[in-house]
Amino acid sequence: MRMTTSRRIGLELLAVLVPACAVLLGHPPFGYSVAAGLVGCALLPLRHLWPSLGVLGVLWGLVGGLGWPPALVALYTLGRRSGRVSRTSPWVVLAGLAAVLPVLLLQDLSWADRVLTVAFTALWAGAPAAMGLLISTRERLTASLRELERAREAMLQARETAARAEERSRIGREIHDAVGHHATLIAVGAAALAASTAEPETREGAERLRVLAKRALAEMRAALGLLDGRPDQPAGVADLPGLVARSRAAGVQADLVDVGTSRELPPGLDRAVYRVVQESLTNAARHAPGAPVRIELCWRDAGELSVSVHNDQVPGAGRRRTPGGEGFGVGGAGLAGLAERVGAVGGELTTGPGPDGGFTVRAVFPLSSEPGVVRPRIASGDAAALREDGSMTPVGPAV
Repeated sequence: MRMTTSRRIGLELLAVLVPACAVLLGHPPFGYSVAAGLVGCALLPLRHLWPSLGVLGVLWGLVGGLGWPPALVALYTLGRRSGRVSRTSPWVVLAGLAAVLPVLLLQDLSWADRVLTVAFTALWAGAPAAMGLLISTRERLTASLRELERAREAMLQARETAARAEERSRIGREIHDAVGHHATLIAVGAAALAASTAEPETREGAERLRVLAKRALAEMRAALGLLDGRPDQPAGVADLPGLVARSRAAGVQADLVDVGTSRELPPGLDRAVYRVVQESLTNAARHAPGAPVRIELCWRDAGELSVSVHNDQVPGAGRRRTPGGEGFGVGGAGLAGLAERVGAVGGELTTGPGPDGGFTVRAVFPLSSEPGVVRPRIASGDAAALREDGSMTPVGPAV
């Protein structure tokens, strides 16, 4: 633990005031003792830059008998800064000799008193240096333990990341081999059917099936990260007209309406909007074939984007229940995955039957307050609907 500046200044003042009190309250010392003590106190602040110089300065005060409080501070700092016994021991010996020799040479002491004086001086000089060495060693050990702990955590995290990556790769290979095999067979069979039939409608349907199978295989590979080279740009709001056009070509009566002023979306939010529409169109084709589907994107001034996909009830068909609810719905796994994707970007997903017997999927996403860039493929300002050729045409004022 490092000493604060205020505590450091207080310790230095204490080291100066103690000898001063000894001068004022005790017998008047020699002028040399006072001068040496002042020199030692003046050099004491330099111990932080040059610990040896701080000890050297207090040696003169020790000879005069007034430098022992500054010497305690200087020896402690020397031990803590050096961190080695070999560097600290010579200065401890010098400080002890400077303190004990004048007493032994100038005073008539018995052998017992001499032994006690030497022992006390050794304890006095060695204790602060030893404490500084211990604290320095503890700090180094603490830093080493922290570094080892960080290295251990990094190693465990690297192992965990590698294990997850290996498991994802294994699952990806399994899915790619299994699903990719069947998708390839569908594409090959559709191509063979288109080449062998003479009916234009059958040939057109087989060709459409082949294209959809190849597209599904490409999207699966992209999702699994198995494509070579640079990955394609993830689909977003700008790709919705193409998605609707492909759905129409597959027989889904889908209409796209864009209301309000569109803006640039973050990549995660942009892809989530696309997936909501894509999943809803897939389930509409599966559970309500032939029913009209209306897709509405509402850009609100309050900073929200509402995406609504509603399909009418199939004419002449009763209301059917599905795992995701009534109408076409979203399957249990699809609903959970879609809700998780929407929630990951701060949105909210609601699904349920409509009053006309159809089904509605609605997602509300929060938008940033910063102005965005208008999407090129979807008109902004006025409400717009998708033509048969994939372009947009205004259908009314923006709300």
